[in-house]
Amino acid sequence: MAEVILTVNTEIGLKIEADVITPDTFAGKNKGEIEALQVWQGPEQFPLSAFFNVEGEAGASAEETSIVIKGDTSRVKRIGEKMTAGKITVEGSVSMHVGSQMEGGQLLVKGDADSWAGMELKGGLLHITGNAMDHVGCAYRGKWVGMSGGRIVIDGNANNNLGGGISGGEIIVGGNVGHYTGIRQNGGLIVVKGNAYRSVGAEMTGGTFVVKGTIERFSPGFEYMANESDLKFDDIECSGEFMKFTGDYAISKKPKGTLYVYQDTNMNL
Repeated sequence: MAEVILTVNTEIGLKIEADVITPDTFAGKNKGEIEALQVWQGPEQFPLSAFFNVEGEAGASAEETSIVIKGDTSRVKRIGEKMTAGKITVEGSVSMHVGSQMEGGQLLVKGDADSWAGMELKGGLLHITGNAMDHVGCAYRGKWVGMSGGRIVIDGNANNNLGGGISGGEIIVGGNVGHYTGIRQNGGLIVVKGNAYRSVGAEMTGGTFVVKGTIERFSPGFEYMANESDLKFDDIECSGEFMKFTGDYAISKKPKGTLYVYQDTNMNL
């Protein structure tokens, strides 16, 4: 696989919109052509070389192209947006919309991610080793359907509205989540290995949600069904005893959503 290395060469003040940083856009281009790609900073456009030193050349296709990004990219938005194949590795934190509308390939962020990571993800793997802010895998404002395929893995914590409107795919969070996780979930799988705050699965009509930690404020529209042990969803395993609920009955008389809650950490339910 051909590799292109981007290294930040300046202090980035106003955030830049770098949706051109994808294997799809880089494919078939040499060093000079990659340097000339345009990014937005406020109302102006600049070549990619104004912010990054470029080494290497891309492969003939997106599948044959790997991008490695070094330096402080915490003010770089839209990395990997709409990518369909190939690989991106960011050796640090990123700004908003990393992997938004991603359809395939692998995107690894070795740090934190700002809001809207993996928004409306359709395929591929987005892996964030740090924490993530609001709206991970969520539907964008004014829309109802969020993530529909692929997988998002967050090793740390995630903030509010994770998985809003998710209809397919998988989100796995190693830490805690904030408010309204899985709101309007109608398909797919969400696994939270830490704690959740309030309104978990609110307005849920389908899909599966698993919480291994404590739920601070349980949603009232869920009905207890039974206990199940040692859950497994393909290669995702959740060991222990879980209480199984269906819901959200506040939205539908016949909801098809399933919420599993770890019994040992939620004895008050």
